Amino acid sequence: MQEADVIVVGAGTSGLAASACLSRRSIPYILLEREDCHASLWQKYSYDRLHLHLRKEFCQLPHFPFPPSYPQYVPKKQFIQYLNDSVDHFHIRPFFHRAVELAQYDDAHHLWRVKARNRNSGEVEDYAGRFLVVASGETAEPRVPEIEGLDSFKGKILHSTGYKNGEEFQDESVLVVGSGNSGMEIALDLVNYGARPSIIVRSPVHILPRDVMHYASVLVKYLPPSTVEKLVMTSSRIVFGDLTKYGLPWPSEGPFTMKRKYGKFPIIDVGAIQKIKSGDIQVLGAEIERIRGNEVVFKDGKSLGFDSIVFCTGFKRSTHKWLKGGEDLLDEHGMATSKFPNHWKGKNGLYCVGLAQWGFRGANGDAEKIADDVASLLQSQSNDAELARELQHL
Repeated sequence: MQEADVIVVGAGTSGLAASACLSRRSIPYILLEREDCHASLWQKYSYDRLHLHLRKEFCQLPHFPFPPSYPQYVPKKQFIQYLNDSVDHFHIRPFFHRAVELAQYDDAHHLWRVKARNRNSGEVEDYAGRFLVVASGETAEPRVPEIEGLDSFKGKILHSTGYKNGEEFQDESVLVVGSGNSGMEIALDLVNYGARPSIIVRSPVHILPRDVMHYASVLVKYLPPSTVEKLVMTSSRIVFGDLTKYGLPWPSEGPFTMKRKYGKFPIIDVGAIQKIKSGDIQVLGAEIERIRGNEVVFKDGKSLGFDSIVFCTGFKRSTHKWLKGGEDLLDEHGMATSKFPNHWKGKNGLYCVGLAQWGFRGANGDAEKIADDVASLLQSQSNDAELARELQHL
């Protein structure tokens, strides 16, 4: 049995933010990570051309700014180096290869008891802490939809987490399923490598120029969100024009409203829209009905042949499989039950960081609040213990 004041599950960027804040307050913690490295999504499961979609000041970890020499939109390689530097700076030492199988509150001893399987030895290890921080991230397990006949497809099939670059797809016809930021950016990358991508866009999407998104992040400090939202929508339509004729209708609700209500992020354009307008990226508006060999049949009656399929269909979370008794904090999808900003604290010393769909800044705020709250509760416990000792000597 290994014990610490805090058990943190997940060494992604959210877990690192939580660990940094706990370290600054000298609060003992144990950080459990199922992979063999921290920030595995960035180090192992992201494509080569990936950059931060927001400027660096909105994406840095707590108490650890980016070096001034870094560009405004930090590329993957430099961001990984930055994360490595932060781990060294805060002396963060995760326990790797630990897949949590059970976390349950022990009412009798007022502790969270955690069982994690060591993926190297196969043994189940026991951990205990007064507090439990769920930092397992919004992107846990790749999700690929069930499609009739998918197993008959003769070409390459992969999830976005397995895509690195378009070199192996040169001269191929590639279907990109999913039109979020990853889907759009992978489609652009495929074009740059000489492939012929088609992307499925089934519902209206907000597409924002990268600089417009930056100015919105600044303006929201000074103007009402509804005003900023209107400015963003107007600016985007001026920049891109009417995208309806390209298969990209504008939603009726604003981008920030949709993010708040449905967790749907706007697309930050880095060049895909120009390729769609030029015809280098084909937009398909219908859902896949079935697959027959290399032929994809759509529900609008069309059928097209493809050499490869890349699924940019997001992730599913498995928190509900191992966390027992956290229903007040997390829903069945592993996301925060309460709305931002009152989402980070549950009962019995249970917390979550980075699960309210507010990106790096939201996760940083969660981490700060959690460390402050834990420090306050530990101090209160210490004062109570000291008072008890004094009373014994009266």
